[in-house]
Amino acid sequence: MKRNYWPLLFIGIFSFTFGMIIWTIKSAVSVPVIEDKSFMKKYQDVEEHYNDMMDSNVLFRSKYNFALTINNKQFDLTTEDIKYAQRVIEKFSVNKNLLTVGKNSLKLIVTDKITNEKKDVKIDLTLSKTISNDSDKNLTNNDFIVNDKTYTSDFEIKEANNWIITGSFVVDGITGYLYIKTNAI
Repeated sequence: MKRNYWPLLFIGIFSFTFGMIIWTIKSAVSVPVIEDKSFMKKYQDVEEHYNDMMDSNVLFRSKYNFALTINNKQFDLTTEDIKYAQRVIEKFSVNKNLLTVGKNSLKLIVTDKITNEKKDVKIDLTLSKTISNDSDKNLTNNDFIVNDKTYTSDFEIKEANNWIITGSFVVDGITGYLYIKTNAI
């Protein structure tokens, strides 16, 4: 009598496929999920309200002069780095090597464009590594020393890595958003 091995082939293919499905699920579950919190919001909120946020930035810039100084380098209210991948930043960015391992300083002054009066600012700023959120530095008004409406803060970075500086600044109910990609050396 002649044997038919075709059913064994189908059982083998089914078993291999089922095993690969189980392996894929097990591998996916074992990897930690790190949620992107650009602008301190869930990515769904950023995606849904991105145009409103950028319009708010335009309004903020039209009313106020924004001067953020990080380690003696001054920044305007910018979100230009959001469109760049980290590799592009590493090779071509003007923000490269902005932070240093160890002590860093930050200074913020917001003035009215018409009266030149310094304004009170509600600060919500985060420095985070691009791969995890276990060493995020969250800076709020409580972390700043205020002297004549000039906000200064010192913070420490413990490792050389790629970093994202993102934040929101509220003045008189108008919110300005900041997004800078850099690295620490």
